[in-house]
Amino acid sequence: MESFGRKNDSAVSPCLWVGTGLGMVLILSLNLPSSDDLRQLEPVMVSPSGTVLTLKGAVLTFACLDCVGTLTHPPYEVWRDPHSADDGEKTRKRKLVMHSPSSSQDMGDHQFAVICSEKQAKVFSLPSQTCLYVHNITETSFLLRADVVTLCNSVCLACFCANGHIMTLSLPSLRPLLDINYLPVTDMRIARTFCFTNEGQALYLSSPTEIQRVTYSQEMCDNLQDMLGDLFTPVETPEAQNRGFLKGLFGGSGQAFDREELFGEATAGKASRSLAQHIPGSGGIEGVRGAAGGVIGDLTRARIALDERGQKLGELDERTASMMASAEAFSKHAHEVMLKYKDKKWYQF
Repeated sequence: MESFGRKNDSAVSPCLWVGTGLGMVLILSLNLPSSDDLRQLEPVMVSPSGTVLTLKGAVLTFACLDCVGTLTHPPYEVWRDPHSADDGEKTRKRKLVMHSPSSSQDMGDHQFAVICSEKQAKVFSLPSQTCLYVHNITETSFLLRADVVTLCNSVCLACFCANGHIMTLSLPSLRPLLDINYLPVTDMRIARTFCFTNEGQALYLSSPTEIQRVTYSQEMCDNLQDMLGDLFTPVETPEAQNRGFLKGLFGGSGQAFDREELFGEATAGKASRSLAQHIPGSGGIEGVRGAAGGVIGDLTRARIALDERGQKLGELDERTASMMASAEAFSKHAHEVMLKYKDKKWYQF
């Protein structure tokens, strides 16, 4: 970002802020060529500024605020291929450059640098590098994610702790605004994918294919129904079109016609005496159905009776066969007893 790399700097310059896992913050100065033509020939010179800032825990995020506390967006330029076949004038028109408001001399000679680590957050005044505000966010746990976001036309520091707490701090004063227990980290997927966005929203992957959206802003919650889209647009049913003769003859679905309308005397004339004539019965279709139902019921009852009689006859055959087998076994046993005692005398029993 464009900031003051050293204490005696009078103007902002491109700097690279480096945070380490031990809480050390190093500022490296980037010397860019002054013109675009020299940018392709001269390299970017990187030199340490000598500035070292310290915090507790691993550094998570940086942000830069101007002298009125507005978030400063880093300047950027859209990269274009110099060997592209596009017209040079067209490319020049599409070229987009954003300059930081802090680069202007009208904004004063100081900035606010916001640095957040796993344990605490600090706000430094630049270029004096004076620590203005310090807030120890947690002592027993650690932060998984911290982002500087815009909320209600202001800027705040949003933090997600490993114990499931979502906290917001005002900037640059670091006053606690919100501390709520939302979701304990039971899955590393949440810890890796959790991120904060502007206007009081947060996102994370609740499963490999599902995104969970969270809001910690009452204004966003009140306007949630207005932001939901409609899957279908209600449209009134159009009136039926007039059916043409050819369309009815060669295509489309069939239509229901009345028998009298097609073959009645009013349309086709009086029929000849040699043709059969339909004379409806007294009972009509319902009478025929009732008579048929009565006959079917009688046949069903007769069939059931025959099935029961056949079942009883089968049981009788089984019993007769069983009695014949028992009689044959008794006869065989009696014959064996007779042969056993046939040649014995009366005194041998």
